[in-house]
Amino acid sequence: MTSSVPTPTGLQERRSHHRVREIFIEACELIMPFFARENRWGNSTLDHLAYRVLRDHYPELSFEEVHVLVVAAHRVHTSRGRSPRPADA
Repeated sequence: MTSSVPTPTGLQERRSHHRVREIFIEACELIMPFFARENRWGNSTLDHLAYRVLRDHYPELSFEEVHVLVVAAHRVHTSRGRSPRPADA
């Protein structure tokens, strides 16, 4: 769900998942090992374990928010091959 919130510049904020944005760097550091080539099982990533770790560390997040984190972290891993820095998020 997208909400429109006025910003200081007068433009409407259309982003959602604000909590996900707040914890993105920390969450990525927690789950990046599950995407590493050396940690694959049968040439498959261990995404399912990333979901479990995030649910354990952030029980207040909805399934959708956890999914957004896993997909975004996986995208960062595959496109850059490293963990994001604060300036990258």
